[in-house]
Amino acid sequence: MDDFAPEMVRPAAGSRLPAREVDVLVIGAGLSGIGAACHLRRSCPTKTLAIIERRKQMGGTWDLFRYPGVRSDSDMYTFGFSFRPWTEPRVLADGASIRKYMHDTAHEYGVDALIDYERRAVRADWSSRDERWTVEVLNEATGQTERYRAAFIFTCTGYYNYDTGYRPTFDGEADFTGTLVHPQFWPEDLDYAGKNVVVIGSGATAITLVPSMAGKAAHVTMLQRSPTYILSVPAIDGVAAALQKHLPAKLAYRLNRARNVAIQRGLYKMSRRHPALVRKFILGRIRNRIGERIDMRHFTPSYNPWDQRLCVVPNGDLFKALKRGDASIETDTIDRFTEHGVRLKSGKELPADIIITATGLDVRMAGGMAVYVDGEPTEVAGRLTYKGVMLADVPNVGVLFGYTNASWTLKVDLAAEYLCRVLNHMARRGYAQFVAHPPTDERDEGNVMQTLSSGYVQRASGRLPAQGRRSPWRVVQDYLYDVNVMRYGDVEDGVIEFDGHVSHAARPAWRTPLRTARARLAAAGII
Repeated sequence: MDDFAPEMVRPAAGSRLPAREVDVLVIGAGLSGIGAACHLRRSCPTKTLAIIERRKQMGGTWDLFRYPGVRSDSDMYTFGFSFRPWTEPRVLADGASIRKYMHDTAHEYGVDALIDYERRAVRADWSSRDERWTVEVLNEATGQTERYRAAFIFTCTGYYNYDTGYRPTFDGEADFTGTLVHPQFWPEDLDYAGKNVVVIGSGATAITLVPSMAGKAAHVTMLQRSPTYILSVPAIDGVAAALQKHLPAKLAYRLNRARNVAIQRGLYKMSRRHPALVRKFILGRIRNRIGERIDMRHFTPSYNPWDQRLCVVPNGDLFKALKRGDASIETDTIDRFTEHGVRLKSGKELPADIIITATGLDVRMAGGMAVYVDGEPTEVAGRLTYKGVMLADVPNVGVLFGYTNASWTLKVDLAAEYLCRVLNHMARRGYAQFVAHPPTDERDEGNVMQTLSSGYVQRASGRLPAQGRRSPWRVVQDYLYDVNVMRYGDVEDGVIEFDGHVSHAARPAWRTPLRTARARLAAAGII
């Protein structure tokens, strides 16, 4: 795994290269960037395209994280791309399988040949006179500064910092004689066989690590400050497997995708409307899995379901490890690290040869790239978004940012599809610029991820785009709504401007019954 130093590598004097000219520059070759590039090749085949990626290979999150058991925490029928079926029967895929799926998809659409690796986007400058972006890029392999000029930029960098994860400092760290590891920078040669392991955290990473290491390690303890809601899902979905066996791949994929969208959306809506009922349902399923011996307080959060993201485990693997005794859970706070482990506030000491700090992410937008519009610095943080896809007052930039309450790729697919619609509309009309200007009173409290109370969201409150009061400035985290607006809504909606002129005010798609019906059919996989 590649480790990146946080400081910028200084380019050599006189190392600036001539600018490369393209129509669209995609920043990032992870799931979002590969998906966006494939949409562009499918829907805008005449547009010239380049992709820059800081790492040495594509994959993004799935290339960065290499800890034991790393896997998706969303089902692959909704986490996969809308245009390319996921044909394996597994519901939650491991990291290697996701990387292969991305590589195969990129190769099928020819976008793998368009990626320039080890390029870090440092600065982007928009010129209204030239109607172009100039992006300064550091080639981290050579130290040279390169430039790309593009009419449009798609930022596909996710929302967290690849250079550093979030890790609080604990008293007594210097006293600990064992190995301290953050999952974001997993050592390839880490040998945990026969070792006592403490995993600090209770999120998706922790509940993946614990069962994956249990059995090989002497013992694995998950140390959590507070519990998380955990659902067990089948490793193999029987219904999905039957559809894949008896139907053409594309039709089976669409039906499986529609079914799982409905399940995700239904569970989320039920959690918001009837939290006590969903809480009882989840805790009841956990009790049936772990039996009477294990204390349910380790699985009973103080908050309502979906105030934070739900965690899922395939075939209850975490619960099985706990029942076998290979792993255990402690719910407490840390007093300090000791020479041989962790001492808790209760006074109990957990022996540890290895401590894993699965304590979360450090949020960073646009990969830390500086943005300027006609020479003026433009912060991405705190800026409203138009339809959750464009930055307010920033021309010709698309932001691909997934859902927090459903599979990331569902929103990324829609965003890329919509941006391709906009680009094709502009080509037909001869437009060169798009931009959306919000009303002065549009800003609401919070940010675009404020529906979650997770620690990484709260820590990043000043580093994320702002939330609006009304559509199209309010990010609603609702796939069916977004299908209606982005797939079937008019591009010219009376808000977005083309070449400095406010577009024609069409009837909003979300108020059009026919389009609503079409969106529902589309979401159900029927049309």
